[in-house]
Amino acid sequence: MTAATKETRGFQTEAKRLLHLMIHSLYSNREIFLRELISNASDAIDKLRFAVVQDASLAEGVGDYRIQISVDADAKTVTVEDNGIGMTRDEVIENLGTIAKSGTAAFVDQLSGDEKKDSQLIGQFGVGFYSSFIVADRVEVLTRKAGTSVEEATHWESEGEDEFVIDTANRDAPGTTITLHLKSDADEFANDFRVRSVIKKYSDHISVPVMMPKAVDAAGAEDEEEAAPAAPEWEAVNEAKAMWTRSRSELSDEDYKAFYQHVSHDYDEPLTWSHNRVEGKLEYTSLLYIPRNPPFDLWNREGARGLKLYVQRTFIMDDAEQFLPLYLRFVKGVLDSNDLPLNVSREILQQNPSVDSMKSALTKRVLDVLQKMSTKNPEQYQQFWNTFGQVLKEGPAEDFGNREKITKLLRFASSHTDDPSQTVSVEDYIGRMKEGQEAIYYVAADNHVTAKNSPHLEVFRKKGIEVLLLSDRVDEWLMSHLMEFEGKAFKDVARGQLDLDDGDEIEKKELEEAKEQSQGLVERMQSVLADRVTEVRPTVRLTDSPACLVVGEQDMGAQMRRILEAAGQEVPDTKPALEINAKHPLIVRLDQEQDEDRFADLAQVILDQATLAEGSMLEDPSSYVARLNKLLTELSAS
Repeated sequence: MTAATKETRGFQTEAKRLLHLMIHSLYSNREIFLRELISNASDAIDKLRFAVVQDASLAEGVGDYRIQISVDADAKTVTVEDNGIGMTRDEVIENLGTIAKSGTAAFVDQLSGDEKKDSQLIGQFGVGFYSSFIVADRVEVLTRKAGTSVEEATHWESEGEDEFVIDTANRDAPGTTITLHLKSDADEFANDFRVRSVIKKYSDHISVPVMMPKAVDAAGAEDEEEAAPAAPEWEAVNEAKAMWTRSRSELSDEDYKAFYQHVSHDYDEPLTWSHNRVEGKLEYTSLLYIPRNPPFDLWNREGARGLKLYVQRTFIMDDAEQFLPLYLRFVKGVLDSNDLPLNVSREILQQNPSVDSMKSALTKRVLDVLQKMSTKNPEQYQQFWNTFGQVLKEGPAEDFGNREKITKLLRFASSHTDDPSQTVSVEDYIGRMKEGQEAIYYVAADNHVTAKNSPHLEVFRKKGIEVLLLSDRVDEWLMSHLMEFEGKAFKDVARGQLDLDDGDEIEKKELEEAKEQSQGLVERMQSVLADRVTEVRPTVRLTDSPACLVVGEQDMGAQMRRILEAAGQEVPDTKPALEINAKHPLIVRLDQEQDEDRFADLAQVILDQATLAEGSMLEDPSSYVARLNKLLTELSAS
């Protein structure tokens, strides 16, 4: 080493926060550090395997791929070594000194103070290497990038506080060696048996051999002091066979759960999984997982997503997004194909006809897994829905071919239950429909309380007709792509003329009478409110409220309008209709009002109240307050 290449650098601010957390807070499951280091080593070997497909010279001096782990009880160290892709000096600084790109800021922001929950986030945010500092007070890294010379290796060292030291070094072969100098209270990990048990627990499924030195029995030596130390004989501790290539009958639930934690970097267990081998025109194996927890970037539609792609057991890429649609971006797992070329790239995947066939089959498989869960384990499915339901709602617009399958998986709150967490399926709704009912009714609002108390539901409650209550931001957009299900049309109760199709002749007669009796009132109100509504008309949809707003059949709904306006987008300039309950005392009082100024004030207040009831903001709240105060003052004086 030369002084000219040695430098001391400070950690990035976010890295300091993370390191402080690792050193001082996360003790609930310390052994995860080994799982993370083995997982990183396995990824490095996978990357070299793929690079060798492009450039065979990179395999020179590598030998059989392996991960070697050794412990030194006297020195209290654990060493993890791989012969993977390695890193250059710049990559070491980027990956081990500044970690903003791994989402560390989001990681730190999500910390709850609960050690167990916080430790589960470590791998999920791509900061697994830093879990070394849970058990070590000093960490050394010696690495050499494949394709570089012996003298181009890099040595990195840190005590996990404010800075790290980096220097040029020598390394005989490409790969990375990480040496952990254990804390005094973590010397349990300098025990061979303890480390072996952790490897079996977390890394048995790793396709690369994880090796440790065989135990040496010197009992037969005549003179131990004169015996020359022999080179260690290594043995594989793990199964060292790609788990997805093994038969399902060979694997336990614990095997599947351990592999999920490796492939997803999620400490928690998955909700369920599907392991399947396809033979025939296409040959591939898939192992797909439905997570229990959302990734931190779930709502970043441009973020990395997709399956780990292998071709004939050779790793190709981490996030192959071509095999599942965007609305299933939460699915984790592995796809191993025999029908793609080893040098496949993202560009080739976009043009390969086999990809579309595999995507179609994998999409249906995921939807079938979810349907099975919803039928056989409704509570588990409700947990899935609470976490990923809004993402799944993107499906009907993006995947016309599977629209009916997706619709069966949708869940909504209902006017028949008071608890918004008790959701119902569309099939449940149809099973409870009234005789003669031809539509699936719903109302959309900004939140559940507004939807539940919408004046549009009054006549439906009176008749005992169920209405779906939609309050997610994506709901109105979703319903614009759901025309019907099993021959029943979806109908927004706040849109267009109300027609319940129940043959209520008394109700129809009442509406005709209301139109005749309120003709003069309607004309007066239309004159006052002409600049704010398309028309004023009597209705029988209201029983307790004086009025409500109704949008046209082809107009944009109030919820969608508010979302687009909040996003700064231009929206069409449309006006709703105002429907009035001619029997309501306030409307009756309005019809009797002879003072035109007071009539105008009352009409404006009624319209403003209808606007507030649907969850919209008033364009001029101060005028509403002024009118209301004026009317209250006059009332108190009379």
